[in-house]
Amino acid sequence: MSDDSGQLGDFLRSRRARIQPEDVGLPTFGRRRRVPGLRREEVAQLAGVSVDYYVRLEQGRGQNVSDAVLDAVARVLRLNRTETDHLRDLAHPTRLPVTSPKLLVRPGVQVLIDAIAGPAFVLGRRMDVLAWNAAADAVVGFSGMRQKPRNMARHAFLDPAGRALYADWERVAVETVAYLRLDAARHPGDTRTAAMIEELSEGNPAFRRIWEEHQVAEKTHGVKRLRHPEVGEYEVGYETLALPGDTDQLVVVYTTVPGSEAAEKLALITQGALSRV
Repeated sequence: MSDDSGQLGDFLRSRRARIQPEDVGLPTFGRRRRVPGLRREEVAQLAGVSVDYYVRLEQGRGQNVSDAVLDAVARVLRLNRTETDHLRDLAHPTRLPVTSPKLLVRPGVQVLIDAIAGPAFVLGRRMDVLAWNAAADAVVGFSGMRQKPRNMARHAFLDPAGRALYADWERVAVETVAYLRLDAARHPGDTRTAAMIEELSEGNPAFRRIWEEHQVAEKTHGVKRLRHPEVGEYEVGYETLALPGDTDQLVVVYTTVPGSEAAEKLALITQGALSRV
């Protein structure tokens, strides 16, 4: 994969490609456009900077670019809050010291997720799975994952069981890659992240295709359609909560509407596992 400066240029080009001149009030007549979306000089004009300055930014040579300029570019390219933060991470990469991966959760966190009736699990950096309760194991099958550390991205892209679990696999795939891009930009130079991205790219062409789209998104909450061989398809909501004192660890909880068909199906899946705890 490309380095930080290359990622910045690729991200900016992908974002301006989706903005049409008429979207920002520019005339569409004149010389033929060789690339989709806005030209670099148009972005520079609308952002109030020189063309040379913007070109240097796309080339990764804008190390001293101010937040005001980044905000102006973000406004022109209609970036949302997450995309704007991602732009800043790419423009001003923070080199953190490389530390050993943290694969354990506090004992109290395990007690917490065990006390939750529904599926709950803990994710660390790169979507590594650090802990889970019995209900989550019954739904996702964490204990049966062979690769270590267990990882939700590997599960989705490299494990046939992951492909079978998600009824809306393409949507889950896009969300997974978008979150990994955020994580990679927040921790530039992380060799474990780079190695995993290469592994996923080589192992599943769909990963590389989605990665090159440069989508970024948080995974704070949402809905998933899951599939079980015995009960069929059902829908769960999910909520993601950052652990105080350890923001690299996230508690993910699957939820259903009480009394709904999905709640009944989830109970059938988890009841046997919970009865053995």
